[in-house]
Amino acid sequence: MEVRRITINIAGRVYPLNVPAAEEETLRKVGKQIENMIKDFEQNFDVRDKQDALAMCALKLGTNAEVVSMNYDKTIQSTNERLAKINQSLNETGK
Repeated sequence: MEVRRITINIAGRVYPLNVPAAEEETLRKVGKQIENMIKDFEQNFDVRDKQDALAMCALKLGTNAEVVSMNYDKTIQSTNERLAKINQSLNETGK
């Protein structure tokens, strides 16, 4: 697996990272997304401290991840229930 050395700039700080080549684009995209979120918080919510902006980013990203996880769990549960009904129907038909 090829590893690349990249730098990501977040909140005015440079972070050197060694990452698998396959993850480079994703990390750069997420770094840019965080930078955009910081700018948005600074402009729209009068946040002046980078630490506060980063905390708000963490809260927003964590919330988004939790919502996605909850929706995924609900989808899996719904799918399992539907499959159980189909399986029951097939078993009843085969008798």
